[in-house]
Amino acid sequence: MAPSLAGAAKGYRAFCSWDEDAVTMAVEAGRDCLRGADASAITSLVVASTTLPYADLQNSTIVAGALALPETLSTADATGSARCAISALIAMFDSAHEGAMLIASEKPHAKPASTQEMTYGAAAAAVTLGHDGVIARTLGHASVSAYFVDHFRASGEVHDYFWEERWIRDEGYAKIVPGVVKTALAKAGVGIADINHLVMASPIRGAAQPVAKSIGFSGKIADALDTECGYSGAAHGLLMLAQVLENVKAGERILVIGFGQGADALILEATGKVSEVPGRRGVSAALADRYPTEDYLRMLSFYGEIGIEWGMRGEKTGKAALTEAYRSSRQLASFQAGKCRACGTVQFPQLAYCVNDACKAPSSQFDQVSLVDAPAKILTYTADWLSYHPAPPLFVGFVQFDNGARLLMETVDAPSSAVDVGVPVRMVFRIKERDNIRGFNRYFWKATPINL
Repeated sequence: MAPSLAGAAKGYRAFCSWDEDAVTMAVEAGRDCLRGADASAITSLVVASTTLPYADLQNSTIVAGALALPETLSTADATGSARCAISALIAMFDSAHEGAMLIASEKPHAKPASTQEMTYGAAAAAVTLGHDGVIARTLGHASVSAYFVDHFRASGEVHDYFWEERWIRDEGYAKIVPGVVKTALAKAGVGIADINHLVMASPIRGAAQPVAKSIGFSGKIADALDTECGYSGAAHGLLMLAQVLENVKAGERILVIGFGQGADALILEATGKVSEVPGRRGVSAALADRYPTEDYLRMLSFYGEIGIEWGMRGEKTGKAALTEAYRSSRQLASFQAGKCRACGTVQFPQLAYCVNDACKAPSSQFDQVSLVDAPAKILTYTADWLSYHPAPPLFVGFVQFDNGARLLMETVDAPSSAVDVGVPVRMVFRIKERDNIRGFNRYFWKATPINL
């Protein structure tokens, strides 16, 4: 329909499966960020996104529960602009709040056959703030507010409306960004020649190059991940920054620019203490762990752009029992199993008594054991083509954990050839069921094969 878009058909773009959204991606980014760290030390959580699933239900609370963060922490959602994550990061630096955590997560939704469909990608990134073992420290920052509308999405609408690219570049980036950068440099006490890396996220490919020229920057422009992921809106600046921090050297300085109804400029200095935590994937490993597909119709189906006749099996409403969801929230959200102190049996879900017939100790004698990162493998499986499932077939079977727990689970994000008895799996936080009538999601954990 639009042959002119063929030139943009290069590399990969990340999109969400039917059971993923800004919340589930935020959980994955948060898990990776917290690996090797003490989650109980987190005192506040901000989730930044313009595509959060709920308008009046705090999304960050769902994320905090899945990450098993302390119930005493403060939570907040930041939204309303593509620069909301960078703005939130600056605000957190200003407050000098020990144990603060910021997660930016975005599930952009583009019209089929639009330029945005060729450039958008779904992603999330997370950072924690503190004073010990930091990998970068702030030198200075500046912000400016401007009613410059490069794009917008009205409440209740699904797709963004974009203005002309040349106007955005010439009147937006070229005239708004240089001033705020100059102010940030002055506050930091450095010149543009002292900056080694430039991070600027934009849905317009190559937009950072003319900005770099206008501010006199001659260092390294951060990879925009155009061919590896696609532009991920509010999350993209933090994602690009995370990739830069994977290889930055001590003393190098990074200029981060956020744009959207004004601009933010943040200057960081690397300490050289790049974190090397076993098991932490980071941006590079996450991109390498892609599950490629060329099934365009499947993507459209996941994003609700085509209506498919699922038959009567797809007519169930899936109403959630909110009372039980509250009573079992810690057990379900953070995937907590119970380990009997009397006999050592690990069980999920946790019942009133030990499931070991020879024990039957009361649940008051259970210790809490997380299954989120517990080693596990597929014990049994079946590919169900009869039950309704948005991404058939439904792979379901028993997962055996090394600690003794065993439960029936879904296996996702894998071709049929990757699902077999004995295959190691890891846990991922996903949407268990959507209530399409009331608009409520039930979240839970699923299994996915390791090293596809």
